[in-house]
Amino acid sequence: MSQFHSLIGQPQAVELLQRALAQNRIAPAYLFVGPEGVGKGLAAKLFTEALLSRGLTATLQTTVAHRFWAGNHPDLLWLEPTYQHQGKLLTAAEAETSNLKRRAPPLIRIEQIREISRFLSRPPLEAEQAVVVIEAAQAMNEGAANALLKTLEEPGLATLILLAPSLDSLLPTLISRCQRIPFYRLGPAAMKQVLAVQGHADLMQQPELVGLAQGSPGLMLQAWQQFQTLPAGLGEQLRHPPQSALEALTWAKTLEQSLDLPLQLWLIDYLQWIYWHRGHQAQFMSLFEAARQQLLAYVQPRLVWECTLLSLLQGPSHQATSAKT
Repeated sequence: MSQFHSLIGQPQAVELLQRALAQNRIAPAYLFVGPEGVGKGLAAKLFTEALLSRGLTATLQTTVAHRFWAGNHPDLLWLEPTYQHQGKLLTAAEAETSNLKRRAPPLIRIEQIREISRFLSRPPLEAEQAVVVIEAAQAMNEGAANALLKTLEEPGLATLILLAPSLDSLLPTLISRCQRIPFYRLGPAAMKQVLAVQGHADLMQQPELVGLAQGSPGLMLQAWQQFQTLPAGLGEQLRHPPQSALEALTWAKTLEQSLDLPLQLWLIDYLQWIYWHRGHQAQFMSLFEAARQQLLAYVQPRLVWECTLLSLLQGPSHQATSAKT
């Protein structure tokens, strides 16, 4: 059975990765590129396990698999975007566990890129080569991306795997140094198969979730989980414009106090989909997109939501007043 049998709906990616392993032609760097939640992360794990197991006996391969999935293989460095808090770097999961109020998106920081250089300065301890995986590589700022270039040019006994949603989210100089492995949105049958493995095949019966997912089982599960975190009744209320200025201001206060930035950004995606599909209210799309950009620019969230919701109240012809003015 193929070692990629659990990667559903991505036949081209599977073929390219299997061919590289079979022909022992491993590139110094790979770019797994495609929408969020369609299997890039799983593919990176399966490919990494295969790389770390090359040249080993079946018994040692089993040991490698156990250590890899337990997260303690000495020749693997797996990086993901982080928040900086009290001098420490916290992943999204660690920030949530610490109840950290997240007011900005996480980043791949230059300190993490320097950690790659230190990690690769020593030879592999157990495997034939080391592996470095960078999740959400688009979260690198320009300084971190430039610092990574030299490592991509001379990785030594290592393979680097970058994960990103699109080519235009990365510097062209990074893209040119990687072999691209494309990932695509899944069809309904593959979506249902993936969700069935997760125990959530019933989600395919919810049209809003299917619409929000747009062929991404990962985004569908994320949307379902996000709905559970919204304050009671708020999701239903926001499906329609506020009926008064007081209601708009009350909603804005609730959103600012109850939701951290990642959830507020997700809510904008949800509202864009709702307002488009419930009456094709395309005139409101620019309002929500402006709100997204303002939140990402660190404008005070309550002010952003007040301006946006009051603009919805005043009707289609009203353009949102910038929260910066």
